[in-house]
Amino acid sequence: MMDPRTSAQDVMRCDLCETAVVQMHCDTCLVNLCKACVGEHISTGESKDHKVVKFQERKSTPLYPICTTHNKEQCEMFCKQCDIPVCISCVALNQHLGHELSKILQVLADKKDVIIKERNELNDTIYPTYQDIASDVQNRMSQLEKEYGDLPTAITKLGEDWHREIDKLVKKLKAEVDEIKNTQLQTLQEHLDEINKTMSEIKDEINSMETVIDTNDLSKLFGVTSNLNTYRNLPHKILPSLPKFSPGKIQDEELSKLFGALSASSLTSDKHGYSMKTTQKSPEAGSSPPVKQLLDEPKTVTTIDTGYKYAFYNVACLSDEEIWTSGGDSTIKLYSINQGSLLKSITTKSGKTPSNIAVTKSGDLVYTDYRTVNIVKNEKIEEVIRLRNWIPFSVCSTSSGDLLVIMESDDDKQSKVVRYSGSIEKQIIHSDDKGKPLYSPSSLCLRYITENRNLDICVSDSGANAVVVVNQAGKLRFRYNGHTPAPKNKPFSPRGITTDSQGHILTADYNNDCVHIIDQDGQFLCYIHCGLSYLMGLCTDTNDNLFVAHYGNRQVKKIKYMYLN
Repeated sequence: MMDPRTSAQDVMRCDLCETAVVQMHCDTCLVNLCKACVGEHISTGESKDHKVVKFQERKSTPLYPICTTHNKEQCEMFCKQCDIPVCISCVALNQHLGHELSKILQVLADKKDVIIKERNELNDTIYPTYQDIASDVQNRMSQLEKEYGDLPTAITKLGEDWHREIDKLVKKLKAEVDEIKNTQLQTLQEHLDEINKTMSEIKDEINSMETVIDTNDLSKLFGVTSNLNTYRNLPHKILPSLPKFSPGKIQDEELSKLFGALSASSLTSDKHGYSMKTTQKSPEAGSSPPVKQLLDEPKTVTTIDTGYKYAFYNVACLSDEEIWTSGGDSTIKLYSINQGSLLKSITTKSGKTPSNIAVTKSGDLVYTDYRTVNIVKNEKIEEVIRLRNWIPFSVCSTSSGDLLVIMESDDDKQSKVVRYSGSIEKQIIHSDDKGKPLYSPSSLCLRYITENRNLDICVSDSGANAVVVVNQAGKLRFRYNGHTPAPKNKPFSPRGITTDSQGHILTADYNNDCVHIIDQDGQFLCYIHCGLSYLMGLCTDTNDNLFVAHYGNRQVKKIKYMYLN
């Protein structure tokens, strides 16, 4: 037969005699009592002021903290300046003279309100957000599994057209696919495990807060701390990119080159990738750009004749409808992209040909001259930077509003990138960790500069036949020296450089009449041809359309090279 004292269906029993039904409760000791045991309980622990109430009214008596200065006295006030409970004796002795005092019961109510608000945010907002994040990661893993399933099929199909010798390459490529897939899935699984762990911690903290809210023990309330701020910092979004299989054509070349290879894959971590779950729309809420895929066949959308007489060097997008251009004279022209019509012309202050042009975040035109960097505001030209012993080449405006200028010394022995805030020099980048110059020192070469979405600084250096990329601190990340085989089998000769919403780096190859697209880690992705020739400046608009300056025929081409999701 079940013991009635331990039965889940039994009524609550007195904590002293353990037989009689509970009728009373000591709010001081948190003990359940029957009426017969009340006297015995009060007689124990004579130093305590027992507060015995009806069981239904339990937890109605505040448990005041004991004063640390005046022993046995209860603290019924709270000093806001000292952030401690105080007793009547503390007040009488003027120990908190001039301080703002509040009744501790009001502080209790305020503290409970804060805990309830934090509990509600954890329960109603943060935890559901982590649930959505976990679901997003799981969906990405499922999609990744599906997309990876198509790659071995394509590889196998091409392998069936070849001789038995190609089987080794097929197996090798499949193994690479599996390895990349497993690595990415493992990374996502670890990311998901970490999210689930955090969700569990949040749930534990919610439960802990629920317990504290139900108590009147002020000491416990004051001891409550939460990790709310930590949980508000949402985890980074892991964005895997799928490798692209590029089949080769059967020719009298090495089989390994002909069959094709997987393009580089990546797992990027975007700390701005997730936003807190909310029922309100916020215009200020940041979001990561949608993932876009490169078109197999880029196409020319628009061609604009700029009318420059001698040459055409630079393009810079003012908006999705208007574009600035500069060529072989002192005139900088603004064109309508859709109409192809000239909207405005500006002549440089010096009358010289501008080396480069850019547009700031606020929409102002910036151009470099022989010794100066200038900004055009309301059609008025202001000299922002004047150099001595240095010649500015290319300029770009950063996401923070700074200007990055690549320049060369008068003696052709040094090149460097300088960051300016207005006219104030903030940073100089010129050598790597070993003291080796990052950029070639030659006045005969052309250089262009841009900032990537991850704040990397990207320079196309035709003197070194390389794209040189450093991080925000100026530390060398990589050099890109072109891709083999080149379309015309000529040396890589980079000119204009730009980036897009996906962090791709695009650079014009003057020798090979094409644009190279590489990812933000320097891995080659593809070429853009579109009948291009003698390429110079590049820029992209907010929809990731590419604009190319043709040196020879003085035309701008607008090229669509990505799916617009």
